[in-house]
Order: sequence, then structure tokens, then C-alpha cells
Amino acid sequence: MVTVEQLPQDELQQLLQVLPARVLDVLRQQENLDDLLEVVLDLGRAPEARFAFGDVLLNDEPIGREDLEYVVSRIGDFGADNRAGMERTLHRISAIRNRNGSVVGITCRVGRAVFGTIKMIEDLAYDGKNILLLGRPGVGKTTMLREVARTLADEARKRVIIVDTSNEIAGDGDIPHPAIGHARRMQVPTPTEQHGVMIEAVENHMPQVIIIDEMGTTQEAAAARTIAERGVQLVATAHGNTLDNLIMNPTLSDLIGGVQTVTLGDQEARFRGTQKTVLERKAPPTFDVVVEIQDRNEVAVHDDVAQVVDQWLRGYPVAPEVRRMNEDGNITRTAATRQNESAPPPWAASEIRNRRGKARRGREPDAYEQYPPERFQDEPDAAGAAGPRLDARIFLFGVSRDKLEAALAERGATAEIVSELRRSNVLLTTKNHYRRGSQLVRVAENNSVPVYVLRKNTVPQVSEFLTTLARDQGIELPPPMGRFGEEPNAETEAAARAEAEEAAQRVLSGEFSVQLEPQRPYIRRLQHMLAEQFNLASTSRGRDPQRGVLIYRP
Repeated sequence: MVTVEQLPQDELQQLLQVLPARVLDVLRQQENLDDLLEVVLDLGRAPEARFAFGDVLLNDEPIGREDLEYVVSRIGDFGADNRAGMERTLHRISAIRNRNGSVVGITCRVGRAVFGTIKMIEDLAYDGKNILLLGRPGVGKTTMLREVARTLADEARKRVIIVDTSNEIAGDGDIPHPAIGHARRMQVPTPTEQHGVMIEAVENHMPQVIIIDEMGTTQEAAAARTIAERGVQLVATAHGNTLDNLIMNPTLSDLIGGVQTVTLGDQEARFRGTQKTVLERKAPPTFDVVVEIQDRNEVAVHDDVAQVVDQWLRGYPVAPEVRRMNEDGNITRTAATRQNESAPPPWAASEIRNRRGKARRGREPDAYEQYPPERFQDEPDAAGAAGPRLDARIFLFGVSRDKLEAALAERGATAEIVSELRRSNVLLTTKNHYRRGSQLVRVAENNSVPVYVLRKNTVPQVSEFLTTLARDQGIELPPPMGRFGEEPNAETEAAARAEAEEAAQRVLSGEFSVQLEPQRPYIRRLQHMLAEQFNLASTSRGRDPQRGVLIYRP
């Protein structure tokens, strides 16, 4: 990472010249002056310099009012946000006032333009994705934002406009700092007017990219959504260190889709293994990517924000891509799984129920209790076993999802099942639903989405559909197999049902648990459902082909 000409010394000298002489003399004697971050002058306290390696006291004599007046007289006027700048520099001077409005403290922050920070996210910026940067104060959010603006304007040749609220991105004065390249800058009179200037930039100047620093209000979040819906690329920073902070922030959560409370039906809540009241994302996110800046050489990238937020809200761990830049400027990428600490995992309620049960019975847990007693909790793994993956996003209309999952498990294949027609590239329906001429079917056909029609909503029919779909993609699926390689048939299914019913009766009669014979995934799913009808718990144990259902008292 290299500084723009190592921040021309005349710029640094401009900042130093506004300091009182006794402070300046000590400061110039410091080594590594290029690492200076801030100079803090508080009334009645000793002056202090903050470096990357730590803080240094500059003088034992406390700051007086004449020292503060000396600084104020040599800089520009303070705005409504108590910030002032120095023309054509990136420095920022911030004031602390007492109740009467008099300045009692000053923070002089050194502004630096840095090349190279965009290397960690340049692929995202060039792809036209909306990017939201997060990170603690001073970690380099504005520096990276400035570099993104310059690169997109100069190298990508895009029309870039910076909405600069505190003149921190492009510096003070009417002429912007050279660090932003050919990007244009719109100044904002006060922070409360930032959202209006954001909309004005889109309506008046036809930008391809808009750069925004420090989004922090509901109005700015709404303006950002409006801009994104008009097809303009957004790159912005927001208050918050991590994605978790953003999701739980009621003001800014709309940037990543927003969060709403949803009440599920009994069947859906049992299927998910959650309480009836859950949190869900309420809208498509404004930003496609969230980048957590952990330090100047390391970021964590959350791509496909919609999917990440959904996973987070359901209690599953999220896996951001961690990118690090070494001294040679090379980027290394690793995946890091992060557990969601703010919401319980979907199986937590079952585990608590298990622990309570053990405490009541006052005994050591049986071997089966290491498995969470959730309905079908491990059957999706069977359906998603290592095997051919069909390039299909299937929307179901009149076809049961569990039958499709069972057919996939039997064929050892995987495919994505979507809940919205606009996300699908295949629609699967039945003859009855197709004959009704549903509006949904017509929409699919008008949008060139292939429609596959089954005679009946049965697993064998769905299995035939998978065979056809796979052959269209040049994939040969293995035939559906039953237990120990037998072909599935009605007699096998009836025998498995009878075995499960007999086991349920034995448990209701006093036995604690009964292990059933190994079966194929679809049959195991039926046995799980039958156990639930008797208000009993069940789980699958073992590895295929010796995997069978255990029915027991909850």
C-alpha cells in the first residue's frame, strides 16, 4: 500500500502550521511523523498526539483558551456538525463546545489519500455491485471509499458523483482534492440534508455511480433504496462494525432488506423446528455486498446479502470470505465460518427439551440423544448427498415439496427449490393445475420458463421428471433404489408403514424406544410422519444403506 506521494509534505505542514508554537515544536521532534493520526487539544489538559503505535503527550503545560483561539482563527468556519476543513486538503478539524457555544476542545485529524486499498474489493466494484462498507471509526472506511471513487472514475471511466457531507472524502474548499480523480463532488450544507442531495445527484447529473459516506438515518436509507432502484451503483459507508450490528439496527436494517416478525402456522413451525414467531427479511436488500473492514489490510466480504441475512435470521452460521493483502500487494482469500451469537440455532429448542427431559428422568442420556430429535432433521443430508447437481431452480405449483425432496434423495441428486416464480428457471406442476389455466402458469410461459406437467403428485412421477430434466442437461441419473438395492414397490412401503405403526404402539405401551429396519430416504420420511401422528419423536441413525428410523418418547 503506498500513500499518494506519501502525502505531500506541504499538506502535512498546512495542518501543523495551525497548531500553537509550543505544541508544534515538540511535535516536529517526534519520529515517524508520517504515522500521525490526530492531535488533541482540550482546555485545561496537556496536548496529545495520537499515532498508529500509541498516544504521546506533547507538553506538560495544559491548553489554555488562547491556544484554542489561535487554532480556530487559522482554519475555516465550523459547520453545523462542528467540523471544519482546510482547503484542498483531506484534514478535518472538529470542535467540542460548552453549553454557551464556546470551543473547549479541538481534534485535528490528519487526512491521507492512500492507493491500493481498493485491491481487496476491486472485483466487486468493477462488477457494478452495490457495496456497503462497515468498520470501527478510524479503520479506513473513508479512505477506501475515496479510492473506489477515483478508480471507478479514472480507470473504469464511469460517471461518479460523491455526496460529500463533511468534505471528508474530497477535502474542504470549492475545488476537490486530486485524490478523487475525475469524480465529481456535491457538497452537503448540513448532515440533515444529505438524503435530499443524494436524490438531487441522481435527478440532475445522470451518474452511473454514487459515493456516500456515513449513512445513519432512515431518510438516507430510503434515499439509497430509491437510487438503487433507478439502476445507479451505490458505494457507501454506514455506522456499525459488523453485519450483525447492521441487522439489529432498526434505523439502518432497511439497507440489507429490513427485519420483520412473522407468525408461522403450526405445520411450518414444526417443519422448521422453530417457535411460531420468527424474524424474516421483509424486502430485497439495497446493497448486494457488505464489506467489514477489520483493519487496513484485511476485510470480510459478505456476498449475496439476501441469502446471508436469511441464513443469519434463521440462526445458521454465516461464512464471509476473508481477504488479506500482504506486503507485496497480493490478496489471499479464505472462508471463515462465524456463528450467529444473537439468535439461537434452529435446533436449540429441541436441545433444551432434551436436557430438561434428562433432568426429569435423572439418568444418563441414551446413545440416540446425541441427535437433535427434530422431524426429518437429517433427511436433507441424504437428499443432498454427494451426487449429480441439476442446474435447476424449481418452482412448485400443485406438487408437494416433500415429494420432490424424496425423489431427489432416491436418485442421489440435488437441485434448488425456490419459493418465488421470478427466481425459477423451471416450473413443475400437475395436469389438473395446468388445465385450470392458472395465471401463474401463463406468466411462466410468457417469460419462457419451461413448464413440466405431471399426471399425478406422486414420488414416481416426480422421479420421472428428474430423469427427463437430467437428460436434457446431459446427466444420467441412477435408477431409484430401495433398501439394500431393491426396487421400491407398494408392498415394501406397506410393510414399512406397518413396522412403524407397531413400533409406535410398543412405545405408547411402555417401551422407551424402538429401532426400525434400515430403509431408503423416502420410506424413512413416511415413518417420521407416522411417528408424528402418534405424537412421538423420531430420528434417523446409521449410514446408508444401514440407516433406519428410531421412534421414542419425547
